[in-house]
Amino acid sequence: MTQDDRMKFAPEPYKIKMVEPMATLTKDERKKALATAGYNTFLIKSEECFIDILTDSGTNAMSDRQWAGLMMGDEAYGGSRNFYHLEETVRELFGFKYVVPTHQGRGAENILSSLTIKPGDYVPGNMYFTTTRFHQERNGATFRDVVIDEAHDPNRDDVPFKGNVDLKKFQALIDEVGAEKIPYICLAVTVNLAGGQPVSMENIRATSELAHKYGIKVMYDATRCVENAYFIKSREKGYENKSIKEIVHEMFSYGDGCTMSGKKDCLTNIGGFLCMNDQDLYTRATGMVVQFEGMPTYGGMAGRDMEAMAIGLRESMDEAYISHRVNQIRYLGEKLNSGNVPMVKPYGGHAIFIDARAFLDHLDQEADLPAQALSAAVYQYSGVRTMERGIVSAGRDNITGKNHHPKLETIRLTIPRRVYTYAHLDYVADSIIELYQRRHDISGLKWVYEPSVLRFFTGRFEPKNGELIKGY
Repeated sequence: MTQDDRMKFAPEPYKIKMVEPMATLTKDERKKALATAGYNTFLIKSEECFIDILTDSGTNAMSDRQWAGLMMGDEAYGGSRNFYHLEETVRELFGFKYVVPTHQGRGAENILSSLTIKPGDYVPGNMYFTTTRFHQERNGATFRDVVIDEAHDPNRDDVPFKGNVDLKKFQALIDEVGAEKIPYICLAVTVNLAGGQPVSMENIRATSELAHKYGIKVMYDATRCVENAYFIKSREKGYENKSIKEIVHEMFSYGDGCTMSGKKDCLTNIGGFLCMNDQDLYTRATGMVVQFEGMPTYGGMAGRDMEAMAIGLRESMDEAYISHRVNQIRYLGEKLNSGNVPMVKPYGGHAIFIDARAFLDHLDQEADLPAQALSAAVYQYSGVRTMERGIVSAGRDNITGKNHHPKLETIRLTIPRRVYTYAHLDYVADSIIELYQRRHDISGLKWVYEPSVLRFFTGRFEPKNGELIKGY
């Protein structure tokens, strides 16, 4: 074996200093836990999961420096020094003038949507995200998808930046409704529901130019911006010798602000923030954060959490870390691909998205909820917890009440940062490959309880055929 072969998937760039036991439930115990949870993996207890890859949100392992930072928490009600450290860090790395802390990303989404959207507005974006669209629609806007068509095709593996905005679609929306009805374009970097797909710097620049030509703000969903920067560095000509820090700073230089969930690329377990360059918007945002979050110098976070976030944001831009992070996803993808498991390609930066429609080709999207069924089946078979990202997550149209029918019907295998090793991923891949061999034994699901909003979090189901996996 050559050195290049050995370094294809380099070892974890960290040492393990503390361990946490993992659950090892029997098949019967898993079946009972799943039934109790209404076949919704969100409702399974953490202690009932063997490998938990439901989400990478807040499930990160913090570093020794972050844990040390917790001991320096200034829990003053106003003017915490940890806020000023976070503010200084975000200003340096992102380049925005103003920072408003929030308890997590959806707190920032709520403030942004409430302050900028009026009934009848339209918000274009490069594919929807669940909570983002909810806040936009709750304030009276209509979301309009302007991502390139290839983003909706799981089999197109020849497009390196499937998260790109289709400028013709964006222009068509402007022509249709008028720029005055578009308060901002929501530019996600990376695009979660497309499979963690990145946006090129060229497309970011072009989107910014088009938006600003019409006085439309560019507001990023910056949740996984470091992963996006890594893909720019590795895939876009002219950036191979740029640092991750330089690329992140340039990305945001073309925009007007961002929402950020600190629970992802900030490597923390809680927290978020809203950034902007507009002073009037900042003043109104601080007024709103007082009403719903807390003081403008903590916004729903403890001082220690802000300190950990400031440290983690810098650590996330370390190239050894982010290279390993993205290569863990690629490793899992290549293992699953060897077993012919259908997936969204190219592999993204935070998760593998299995194509549930192709995996369970005997099930109907509307009638059988294949992604929900597959996510439940993976847990019952292996103890691995994953997440549905299909028709259940897409929800219903506010006007017609009918289900949205996303072209991508997937389950998401989301890898927490600095938590699992390649050996854990081997178990995940081997289990799913085995399940794929008996995929036609998996039953569809039907609704037992359907919440009116964000139904994927707390909805409940049951197998249509009496048992989820025939004979298992």
